[in-house]
Amino acid sequence: MKNRIARILVATASLAAAFLCARVVSAATSCEGLINLSLPHGQVTAAQTITGGTFNTPPGCTTGSTGCTTNTGLPQFCRVAGTATPTSDSLINFEVWIPTDSSFNGKYEQLGCGGFCGSIGYSAIANAIKRGYAAAATDDGSQAGGLATFALGHPEKITDFGYRALKETTDKSKAIITALTSQEPRRSYFNGCSDGGREALMEAQRYPDDFDGIIVGSPANFWTHLLVGADWAEQAILDDPASYIPQSLLPVLSKAALAQCVGQDGGVKTDIFLNDPQDCHFDPATIQCVPGQDPATCLSAAQVRAARKIYGGPHNPVTGELIFPGYEPGSESNPANWPAWIIGSSRAADLSNSLTQGESLAAFFANGFFADFVFQNPNFDLRTLNFTTDVTLTDEDLAAILNSTNPDLRPLRAHGGKIIHYVGWADAAIPPANSVNYYNSVRAELAGAGSQGRASDRWDEIQKFYRLFMVPGMAHCGGGDGPNAFGNGVNGPVIDADHDLLKALEHWVEDAVAPEKIIATHYVNNNPASGVQFQRPLCPFPQVARYTVGDPTNAGNFRCVQDERDQDPRDQPN
Repeated sequence: MKNRIARILVATASLAAAFLCARVVSAATSCEGLINLSLPHGQVTAAQTITGGTFNTPPGCTTGSTGCTTNTGLPQFCRVAGTATPTSDSLINFEVWIPTDSSFNGKYEQLGCGGFCGSIGYSAIANAIKRGYAAAATDDGSQAGGLATFALGHPEKITDFGYRALKETTDKSKAIITALTSQEPRRSYFNGCSDGGREALMEAQRYPDDFDGIIVGSPANFWTHLLVGADWAEQAILDDPASYIPQSLLPVLSKAALAQCVGQDGGVKTDIFLNDPQDCHFDPATIQCVPGQDPATCLSAAQVRAARKIYGGPHNPVTGELIFPGYEPGSESNPANWPAWIIGSSRAADLSNSLTQGESLAAFFANGFFADFVFQNPNFDLRTLNFTTDVTLTDEDLAAILNSTNPDLRPLRAHGGKIIHYVGWADAAIPPANSVNYYNSVRAELAGAGSQGRASDRWDEIQKFYRLFMVPGMAHCGGGDGPNAFGNGVNGPVIDADHDLLKALEHWVEDAVAPEKIIATHYVNNNPASGVQFQRPLCPFPQVARYTVGDPTNAGNFRCVQDERDQDPRDQPN
């Protein structure tokens, strides 16, 4: 497969060179006229004026039907759908919506996808045009409805998913906007979380001149090792029936970690999440059952071993080296965390390879990736993955296509681009230490061997254009027990650059004002309509928010301070 992938990369490079000189050869003066717009290896399949107010998505669905969303409060806009076919085995769907009233701000926002993609994120596009942007999204070249099966026997579709669909969507959407408005977008932004975060970093690394600002949310950028980590966690709880940790025991883990660490990591003693879980070196052996103890209040020896593996992350069994970070303690029991991502509804459900039966999302993604992308075997059993040879094979075949881990962001910096990167400390989908590791790799790359002082101590170069915000208690991309709403997909009010990611990025790109903090909100029941429960400042890493005095629900009673260097024992070889 390695040779096959190499041939794909050569073919892709040739196609890119051929199409570099291709131009849009005709233009339109009306929205409907865009149906005749010529695009290189692509076509416009729909062009319609939407008068504004409401619009159902997917387009054409009936209000109230299953899967149909009625988007409200929309401006008048031109909806354009298109396809791109850069290879004979490609079919990349995309849509771009362009406000056609006075609300249009002349800017472009491209939205990332999630998981294995397979559909267009219409709600994100709708939110973007309500903010005045022209906006686009793609299905990443998959029509498999979120399953990985599109990759079986289709290596070109893997490349489309990896990065080619992004570039196709960017170039064609900008061409369509220019054809309609007679002007190129005056600013361009990319915004994505999860796989969309992987895509955001892919844009920064492969196409540094395409966007002026990029929002990176909890990125799956080390894709090949992330899915190794997901498989590792599932093997930990599934290999031995005695190792499975039911959801009923997760509060035992969370309460023990909080009892050991809450309020000692800069947070508040009454918090139900950790402010900085890397300060909490929690060992689940402290809650191992002793003779005569109620088993509902403790973990068995086998369950402790499984929990240790999940926290510790996968290590190469031969060398002992860390393959990918493990998960953080303190929020295991929140429904958005371990119950959804790691534990599933039961051991049988995890072994079923069926989300409808309650399989964990980690098992779903690990099975799909290794079955359909790596081994091209739909009967793959995640319990058979070898953490030496299979990891090497996966990296050789797919890392260059799927991973966005290149730390050299100097071309983006030279372009003047800015990045805001965020991740929840309680993320049970993508271990948050992955984001810290990537950020530190960029910092070291920029500092360089010739810089004065150790690269690991230098922050000035990276923070001029790239800032990372760690979010206490937040789950994957949002949700969870912590302050989790700051313009990251939660439909709270858009206030200002202190409370909203996109406004903060605009302020940085357009006014040269870097974000010194972002105020994050936790709404009552995670519902903006129910009102604000508390707020906290998010500080640019390596700063952390420390509680001072006064009302702990008020963000003004926290201050950003430099964090001490964390030495995580889990990073050491086993």
